[in-house]
Amino acid sequence: MSQFPLPHKHIGVAVIQDGQGQILIDRRPNHGLMAGLWEFPGGKVEQGETVIECIKREIQEELGIEIEVGKHLITIDHTYSQFRVTLTVHYCRHLRGVPQPLECQEIRWVSLAEIDQFSFPEANAEIITALRRG
Repeated sequence: MSQFPLPHKHIGVAVIQDGQGQILIDRRPNHGLMAGLWEFPGGKVEQGETVIECIKREIQEELGIEIEVGKHLITIDHTYSQFRVTLTVHYCRHLRGVPQPLECQEIRWVSLAEIDQFSFPEANAEIITALRRG
């Protein structure tokens, strides 16, 4: 029996902060993988695109806002049963626009103290830990 490598996705992830220390999270659609879980917004890095370009594009497409991509926070390699994922996470600053749930069910600004009230995909736990470390 041959073992095929799992599909690998490289994802650019934004930790978008407002001036009051709140972080923007969004809720995945009610269908597909990890349906209904909360996540930090972002998406798949396209061929020929940098992670920073990916994050800016994805946030514009998903939330309809403009952000400034800042300092790298953490890179996480995680294996789920159906695929492997590399999450490259950057701090981002909200510049313009009102966030709208264009490709997700719901969005919310939350503090780090409140974040444990929301269910996230497994790989996101490391992002939350890194945020708590500052």
